[in-house]
Amino acid sequence: MTIGEFARASRLSARALRRYDELGLLPPARVDAYTGYRYYAGAQVERARLVAWLRRIGMPLARILDVCALHGTDPGAAARAVRAHWARVEAETAERRDLAASLLDRLGGTTEMTTEMDTETTADTATGTATAVRPHALLAAALSERGRVRETNQDRAHAGPRLLAVADGYGAAGDLAATAALAALADVEEGGAPGGRAGDLLNALEDAVRRADAAVGAAAPGSGTTLTAGVWTGSRLALAHVGDGRAYLLRDGDLVRLTRDHTAVQARVDAGELDPAEAAAHPDRALLLRALDGAGDGPAPDPGLHEGRPGDRWLLCTDGLSAVVPEAELRAALASGAGPEDTARALLALADGRGGPDNASCVVADVLPADAPRTD
Repeated sequence: MTIGEFARASRLSARALRRYDELGLLPPARVDAYTGYRYYAGAQVERARLVAWLRRIGMPLARILDVCALHGTDPGAAARAVRAHWARVEAETAERRDLAASLLDRLGGTTEMTTEMDTETTADTATGTATAVRPHALLAAALSERGRVRETNQDRAHAGPRLLAVADGYGAAGDLAATAALAALADVEEGGAPGGRAGDLLNALEDAVRRADAAVGAAAPGSGTTLTAGVWTGSRLALAHVGDGRAYLLRDGDLVRLTRDHTAVQARVDAGELDPAEAAAHPDRALLLRALDGAGDGPAPDPGLHEGRPGDRWLLCTDGLSAVVPEAELRAALASGAGPEDTARALLALADGRGGPDNASCVVADVLPADAPRTD
């Protein structure tokens, strides 16, 4: 097939085919020694179409080369690589959407990026009045236990009117590290009224995490901690996450994980080198890639902004719970109908029932129904 015929069959341009030849991704079957004209075999069409499809989902060329190599020898591994790429795309898209909503909020524009983004006021076009919705409240409980194996408890958990946080310290002074990290968030809980600009809150939360990193370095040199923290605005939960703690949302019976572990094993899952089942049993699953330890400029936390509705239930926990209790059991405990404190005790009992191999901490918070709307 000439390059023109092959381009039409594969839906790739001749320019793209020449570029893929240079990269070794899709070399022609034969190149005329005198004219340099490229000829392709019909059997290459399938590979070319695969390249075209992978490019359409935004996969980098270097990664496409790996997937194409796997496709011929291990189709299952190739499929896992595609799933891992798309999971990253979805996570990055969600993060960009949340940050775009924050920018719109900062600039004074609408934050209705999706149908789930709620507004602080609603307008009645017939009367010209604006109806303000009273902020929802949280009913929250925090619980932390040493477990059966550890000699001390280096976890810390906090549940306040606005601030929810868990920290998992490590090293000789891990308890001091976790304590210092939570103490550095006090200004975020005390400053500003619920319902303020989400962009300002995310910025303040990120700044607080950087202060927490410095505080950990001063209070516990050589030690460190993870941190997963959320600040409630009255309608949204702003999250900042570093490490392998986790945040979940239970809504209408479905449990959704809101954070991504900053571990070496999770990075291999994202790259398609491990599947989740293998990762759960991997000996290096607790090896952190990001934590608060006072070194350098401090890690950038993963931000998040999540709309809350009456009936929602948030869970923040350290890996002493999430690493040993399957998500199906977490969901069942959260959906049991018990209050936050009883639910927190039930969750930690599940970890204890599996031998309590680590300190375990959790925060359970319920979004309460708002008062009746009022007209200002």
